[in-house]
Amino acid sequence: MCFKRVYTKFWTDPDETAFQLVYQATHQDVYRTVAFLVYNKQDIEDIVSEVYLRMWRSFHTYDSSRPFRFWLHGIIVRQVQDWKRKAWRRIRIFERNRQMTCEQFEWTDKDVLQSEMQHELFSLVRQLSYKLRVVVILRYFHDYALEEIADILQIPVGTVKSRHHLALKELRKRFEMTGGDAYVH
Repeated sequence: MCFKRVYTKFWTDPDETAFQLVYQATHQDVYRTVAFLVYNKQDIEDIVSEVYLRMWRSFHTYDSSRPFRFWLHGIIVRQVQDWKRKAWRRIRIFERNRQMTCEQFEWTDKDVLQSEMQHELFSLVRQLSYKLRVVVILRYFHDYALEEIADILQIPVGTVKSRHHLALKELRKRFEMTGGDAYVH
């Protein structure tokens, strides 16, 4: 079944079957995007579940004149931001004297790590701050324009451009420090 028909059916007659079809069509993309933004595997799975719960609750807010993936990526980014905010509160309240440690995310998807260079690049992207990392992921892994990223993140375009520029500058610097000979552009 065509994906456009799947989500059209979901929005015109939301039922469990239509939701399962949307889930199957989008789960890999949602999981991968969350995994780029969060490192702890258990947290990734929790956030992915919350993304679909939020999608189910807010399907009536979807504007069918805009791409579905755009709307879904907006939900993902907001859900990760909510999770980070809640995690920060928990840390401050319960673990003021301990530093938060995250287990290293183990990539299982062979499509993601096709080469050593790609692995190195993902490693460098993971080292960026969240604000820079989310711009890089939306720009280069999901091919959004800077204006679309600003819309998803609900921030000015100038801020997105600034973060994009700073992220590339950081990636270049870190890549050169590792002895890389390619150019990050």
